[in-house]
Amino acid sequence: MEKTMEKQGTAVHEQTKLLVMTGLFIALGYVATTVLMVPSPTGGYMNLGDTVVLLGAYLLGPVYGAVAGGVGPALADLLGGYGIYVPATLVIKALMGVTAALLYRALQKKDWALLVCGVAAEAIMVVGYCLFDGFLAGNLAAGLAGIPSNLMQAAFGLAASTLLALVLKKSGYVRKQFPNL
Repeated sequence: MEKTMEKQGTAVHEQTKLLVMTGLFIALGYVATTVLMVPSPTGGYMNLGDTVVLLGAYLLGPVYGAVAGGVGPALADLLGGYGIYVPATLVIKALMGVTAALLYRALQKKDWALLVCGVAAEAIMVVGYCLFDGFLAGNLAAGLAGIPSNLMQAAFGLAASTLLALVLKKSGYVRKQFPNL
């Protein structure tokens, strides 16, 4: 009986920790998205948020990583005057997070997998915003105009998240706290 109660207490503690970390990554995603907002030709903006979206996916796993990855940047859009982008950002960034996390798990959490997963997730971002911008403008050519700025954002997010994840993976403490990494 005592062992069962101890297991339940541990499970509640782990769930609480995961919820708190998800909230933290939502806040980090918001801050990383808003700290540097460079307007793009399509009416959106380039930012540093993809770094946190990908890192959150690797640390939190597919479900919580997708929630954090979608909600933080979507809040940045909402509060930053880009309300029209909120639904697209929520879906695109959540898809980035779930894709990166599931692919990382499928590739057995190898170091090289971080690069592959990041490229796959960033491709979702580039294509997603291209299609959404084309939809908003009423023609795909307008969406295509945003590809260069989205590729720049993708390259930075990919590089920064990969380097940070590789550094964090070296820490036994971090790996214990975030078994998804």
